[in-house]
Amino acid sequence: MVVKVLVVDDSGFFRRRVSEILSADSNIQVVGTATNGKEAIDQALALKPDVITMDYEMPMMDGITAVRHIMQRCPTPVLMFSSLTHEGARVTLDALDAGAVDFLPKNFEDISRNPEKVKQLLCEKVHSISGSNRSSFRASAPAPVVAPAVVPSTFGRPAPVPVARPAVAPARAPAPVPGPHSSAPKRKAYKLVAIGTSTGGPVALQRVLTQLPANFPAPIVLIQHMPAAFTKAFAERLDKLCRISVKEAEDGDILRPGLALLAPGGKQMMIDSRGAVKILPGDERLNYKPCVDITFGSAARSYGDKVLAVVLTGMGADGREGARLLKQGGSAIWAQDEASCVIYGMPMAIVKAGLADAVYTLDDIGKHLVEACH
Repeated sequence: MVVKVLVVDDSGFFRRRVSEILSADSNIQVVGTATNGKEAIDQALALKPDVITMDYEMPMMDGITAVRHIMQRCPTPVLMFSSLTHEGARVTLDALDAGAVDFLPKNFEDISRNPEKVKQLLCEKVHSISGSNRSSFRASAPAPVVAPAVVPSTFGRPAPVPVARPAVAPARAPAPVPGPHSSAPKRKAYKLVAIGTSTGGPVALQRVLTQLPANFPAPIVLIQHMPAAFTKAFAERLDKLCRISVKEAEDGDILRPGLALLAPGGKQMMIDSRGAVKILPGDERLNYKPCVDITFGSAARSYGDKVLAVVLTGMGADGREGARLLKQGGSAIWAQDEASCVIYGMPMAIVKAGLADAVYTLDDIGKHLVEACH
């Protein structure tokens, strides 16, 4: 199926280059362009594209405001272009909060120097997010930090009432994927909670972590596919929104209750049996830096059956093999349900491999983490 794309950027050069790159793919059709956010909204309503590529800085209306309007009026997968700077990371995270699905660095040098690599990456992103779950899009405000006794509202909605459901079927059972109803988790003295995610992950992690109390009893590690320039800004953002503490992991950090350590972009994070974090250079042979499998695998070796691993929205299958090692050691694996995922790839890989002990809707995961670890 041909993917229809609307290209939005105030730079004529960038609009042309992006349009040329996308049009070279026979399964992508550029149906229109826009030079500012207001035009983007009008074109989105008129052309009904499958994907919109969006710049941030534009006259009349910026990209984030445009994304919010588009999500309210005609929810459409949006791919943001971002600069690889700390400020660019903050802007991109705002765009993801507004409803954008994913982002790519906006680097003019790469376009002229390495056009084939840029073409491949851009077209892959467009194809992948064209199949994202539109019902999961919504313009949102960060979840407020509230008193510990209250389950906080998340992203402008009250927390949903829990619904009982049966446990996940084993791998040999018929193919249907479990729905978003969840049974209460088993309580256990977990030594570590490990959460892995990719596309849709920044917003998903906010919604999970803002439900945890400051005295959450287990250390947490977070593995989010993200460039090196972005993870520090993302950790700072989470730290401001959450009652637990969040920081970008550094070599030698020690795990402790109530602290979440975010794997730094471009590198790999491992954990030893003493609870110390090791940060290693990103291996060029690995697709993901950071890689969920690497961190999950080290947790399996160090903590045996005392890990609760959670796999959230994202493309591909990163986390599956690490989860397999954790499962073999007796640890618990949760997966996000299909209906609440932006991209049902990584959690689906867990479920299809028969590794999921439970499948929960996104809004239930934080609440169940509190129940399981207390």
